[in-house]
Amino acid sequence: MTRLFNSMISQIGHHMNKCYTANGVGLFRSCFHSSAVTQVKQLGVVGAGQMGIGIALVGAKVAQLPVKILDTNLKQIEKGLKLVDVLISKDVSKNRITDEEGVFIKKRITTVTDISELSDVDFIIEAVSENIDLKRKFFEDLDNVLNKESILATNTSSISITKIAAATKRPEKIISGLTTSDETLNITKKLAISMGKTCTQSQDVPGFIANRLLMPYINEAIIVLEQGIATREDVDTTMKLGTNTPMGPLTLADFIGLDTCLAIMKVLHNELGEKYRPAILLQKYVDAGLLDSIKVIWAEFPEVIQEIKLIHLIL
Repeated sequence: MTRLFNSMISQIGHHMNKCYTANGVGLFRSCFHSSAVTQVKQLGVVGAGQMGIGIALVGAKVAQLPVKILDTNLKQIEKGLKLVDVLISKDVSKNRITDEEGVFIKKRITTVTDISELSDVDFIIEAVSENIDLKRKFFEDLDNVLNKESILATNTSSISITKIAAATKRPEKIISGLTTSDETLNITKKLAISMGKTCTQSQDVPGFIANRLLMPYINEAIIVLEQGIATREDVDTTMKLGTNTPMGPLTLADFIGLDTCLAIMKVLHNELGEKYRPAILLQKYVDAGLLDSIKVIWAEFPEVIQEIKLIHLIL
């Protein structure tokens, strides 16, 4: 299931089940609990980072499912739960949900630090770093503790789901690789719809749909900047006005995270060839540790950073 959640669309599906939303900000849908998802009784999320917390919140708020979040880092769990409080309070303040609904949403979210505590969860979404070895290790460990009918999903932006699924003994229960069953795909679609998502399908190829198109676009914008063809402001202004998008490619790259953009471009380059080689300037920024969008390319617009971050996370 989907990484990202970038600033333009929210992504919670992957490969044959890429699911995006453009209308889910602050939305509370009580009608979705949930004859439509009769086979998913409890949702699990691996990783309490920005992406994991966003997925968990949508599951608890929109689909109204009980959600367990696994993270071995107690500080990260604390940080994630504080973010949940901030986002729910924001929804209450804007009359998107009531105080009572906010209380119920928070009660649906629990955190655990041991993978064995996910044994009763029937649908898991992995949202750890974009590292195939790390993802395969989690899938292997989850495969050993989960019920044999439980479904596993990954939030990868570019890594082959078939390669991740090969770490388990249930490739037909991994959404969505080479041997994924129709039943698994249909259950996943129903879950995604219950979470307010619109589903599209892609083959298991590097970058799937969104990043196969988006990342080369961002990479080329960085090359234009690198070669001195235009300033960063002119690059972004041209594309924002010329293509009617909410932000230009350099702003978007910063917001996604330059290290994330580089990691995805490296996967595309390794799998698809020279056409996808990462920009030299992108590599230099990451090598220098300049990963934060606010400090690198988008320093000119600090007044809107926090609002966009909240919108991005709540999708």
